[in-house]
Amino acid sequence: MSAYIYGNLIVLATLVPITTTSQYVGIAIVLGTSFSTFLAHAFAEAVALSVHEGKELSRAERLGELRDSVPILSSAVMPCLILATAWVGWLEPRTAQTLAEVTVLVRIASTVFVIQRLLGRRPTTSTVVAAAAIAVTATIVVVVKIALTH
Repeated sequence: MSAYIYGNLIVLATLVPITTTSQYVGIAIVLGTSFSTFLAHAFAEAVALSVHEGKELSRAERLGELRDSVPILSSAVMPCLILATAWVGWLEPRTAQTLAEVTVLVRIASTVFVIQRLLGRRPTTSTVVAAAAIAVTATIVVVVKIALTH
Protein backbone atom coordinates (compact mmCIF):
# COMPACT_ATOMS: atom_id res chain seq x y z
CA MET A 1 0.00 0.00 0.00
CA SER A 2 2.82 2.43 0.81
CA ALA A 3 4.48 1.87 -2.60
CA TYR A 4 1.10 2.52 -4.27
CA ILE A 5 0.57 5.82 -2.43
CA TYR A 6 4.22 6.82 -2.78
CA GLY A 7 4.19 6.07 -6.51
CA ASN A 8 1.07 8.13 -7.04
CA LEU A 9 2.52 11.05 -5.07
CA ILE A 10 5.71 10.92 -7.16
CA VAL A 11 3.73 10.80 -10.41
CA LEU A 12 1.55 13.74 -9.33
CA ALA A 13 4.58 15.77 -8.24
CA THR A 14 6.12 15.02 -11.64
CA LEU A 15 3.00 15.93 -13.61
CA VAL A 16 2.14 19.25 -12.00
CA PRO A 17 5.19 21.30 -13.04
CA ILE A 18 5.42 19.86 -16.59
CA THR A 19 4.90 22.46 -19.28
CA THR A 20 3.01 20.79 -22.11
CA THR A 21 2.92 21.79 -25.76
CA SER A 22 1.45 20.09 -28.80
CA GLN A 23 4.86 18.44 -29.41
CA TYR A 24 5.77 17.75 -25.78
CA VAL A 25 3.40 16.19 -23.25
CA GLY A 26 5.87 14.86 -20.66
CA ILE A 27 5.36 11.11 -20.99
CA ALA A 28 9.11 10.41 -20.91
CA ILE A 29 9.55 12.42 -17.71
CA VAL A 30 6.69 10.62 -15.95
CA LEU A 31 7.94 7.20 -17.08
CA GLY A 32 11.56 8.00 -16.26
CA THR A 33 10.70 9.33 -12.83
CA SER A 34 8.49 6.34 -12.05
CA PHE A 35 11.08 3.83 -13.24
CA SER A 36 13.98 5.44 -11.37
CA THR A 37 11.86 5.73 -8.21
CA PHE A 38 10.86 2.07 -8.59
CA LEU A 39 14.52 1.04 -8.73
CA ALA A 40 15.50 3.31 -5.83
CA HIS A 41 12.61 2.07 -3.69
CA ALA A 42 13.33 -1.61 -4.37
CA PHE A 43 17.04 -1.09 -3.65
CA ALA A 44 16.37 0.82 -0.40
CA GLU A 45 13.87 -1.78 0.79
CA ALA A 46 16.29 -4.62 -0.01
CA VAL A 47 19.12 -2.93 1.90
CA ALA A 48 16.81 -2.27 4.86
CA LEU A 49 15.61 -5.88 4.87
CA SER A 50 19.18 -7.15 4.64
CA VAL A 51 20.19 -5.01 7.64
CA HIS A 52 17.08 -6.03 9.57
CA GLU A 53 17.63 -9.73 8.86
CA GLY A 54 21.40 -9.46 9.39
CA LYS A 55 22.19 -11.44 6.25
CA GLU A 56 22.54 -11.16 2.51
CA LEU A 57 19.20 -11.52 0.76
CA SER A 58 18.42 -14.51 -1.40
CA ARG A 59 17.45 -14.07 -5.03
CA ALA A 60 13.83 -14.75 -4.10
CA GLU A 61 13.90 -12.04 -1.42
CA ARG A 62 15.41 -9.50 -3.83
CA LEU A 63 12.77 -10.38 -6.43
CA GLY A 64 10.14 -10.01 -3.72
CA GLU A 65 11.32 -6.45 -3.08
CA LEU A 66 11.06 -5.72 -6.80
CA ARG A 67 7.54 -7.18 -6.86
CA ASP A 68 6.51 -5.13 -3.82
CA SER A 69 7.73 -1.97 -5.57
CA VAL A 70 5.70 -2.55 -8.77
CA PRO A 71 2.84 -0.28 -7.59
CA ILE A 72 5.24 2.63 -8.11
CA LEU A 73 5.47 1.70 -11.79
CA SER A 74 1.75 1.06 -12.10
CA SER A 75 1.06 4.57 -10.85
CA ALA A 76 2.43 5.95 -14.12
CA VAL A 77 0.37 3.82 -16.51
CA MET A 78 -2.96 5.67 -16.56
CA PRO A 79 -1.45 9.19 -16.52
CA CYS A 80 0.85 8.25 -19.41
CA LEU A 81 -2.07 6.82 -21.38
CA ILE A 82 -3.97 10.06 -20.80
CA LEU A 83 -0.95 12.15 -21.84
CA ALA A 84 -0.66 9.97 -24.94
CA THR A 85 -4.11 11.17 -26.02
CA ALA A 86 -2.63 14.67 -26.29
CA TRP A 87 0.42 13.34 -28.09
CA VAL A 88 -1.78 11.84 -30.83
CA GLY A 89 -3.99 14.93 -30.92
CA TRP A 90 -7.19 13.60 -29.33
CA LEU A 91 -7.04 16.06 -26.41
CA GLU A 92 -5.41 19.44 -25.91
CA PRO A 93 -2.15 18.97 -23.95
CA ARG A 94 -3.25 21.05 -20.95
CA THR A 95 -6.58 19.20 -20.79
CA ALA A 96 -4.80 15.84 -20.85
CA GLN A 97 -2.36 16.96 -18.16
CA THR A 98 -5.19 18.17 -15.90
CA LEU A 99 -7.11 14.94 -16.47
CA ALA A 100 -3.98 12.91 -15.66
CA GLU A 101 -3.47 14.90 -12.44
CA VAL A 102 -7.09 14.42 -11.37
CA THR A 103 -6.84 10.71 -12.16
CA VAL A 104 -3.84 10.38 -9.84
CA LEU A 105 -5.66 12.26 -7.06
CA VAL A 106 -8.63 9.93 -7.45
CA ARG A 107 -6.27 6.92 -7.25
CA ILE A 108 -4.78 8.28 -4.02
CA ALA A 109 -8.20 9.00 -2.51
CA SER A 110 -9.48 5.56 -3.52
CA THR A 111 -6.94 3.86 -1.26
CA VAL A 112 -9.35 4.42 1.62
CA PHE A 113 -11.97 2.32 -0.19
CA VAL A 114 -9.41 -0.38 -0.99
CA ILE A 115 -8.34 -0.57 2.65
CA GLN A 116 -11.97 -0.81 3.79
CA ARG A 117 -12.55 -3.63 1.33
CA LEU A 118 -9.42 -5.48 2.46
CA LEU A 119 -10.65 -5.20 6.03
CA GLY A 120 -14.05 -6.57 4.98
CA ARG A 121 -15.87 -3.35 5.83
CA ARG A 122 -18.47 -1.50 3.82
CA PRO A 123 -17.78 2.13 2.86
CA THR A 124 -19.51 4.71 5.01
CA THR A 125 -19.77 8.48 5.07
CA SER A 126 -16.55 8.46 7.11
CA THR A 127 -14.86 6.59 4.27
CA VAL A 128 -15.79 9.34 1.81
CA VAL A 129 -14.59 12.03 4.24
CA ALA A 130 -11.33 10.15 4.78
CA ALA A 131 -10.85 9.81 1.00
CA ALA A 132 -11.32 13.57 0.57
CA ALA A 133 -8.92 14.24 3.45
CA ILE A 134 -6.29 11.98 1.88
CA ALA A 135 -6.68 13.74 -1.48
CA VAL A 136 -6.26 17.14 0.19
CA THR A 137 -3.26 15.92 2.18
CA ALA A 138 -1.69 14.44 -0.96
CA THR A 139 -2.18 17.77 -2.73
CA ILE A 140 -0.43 19.57 0.12
CA VAL A 141 2.45 17.08 0.06
CA VAL A 142 2.85 17.59 -3.70
CA VAL A 143 2.72 21.39 -3.38
CA VAL A 144 5.40 21.29 -0.67
CA LYS A 145 7.56 18.94 -2.76
CA ILE A 146 7.27 21.14 -5.83
CA ALA A 147 7.88 24.34 -3.84
CA LEU A 148 11.02 22.91 -2.29
CA THR A 149 12.43 21.25 -5.42
CA HIS A 150 11.52 23.48 -8.38
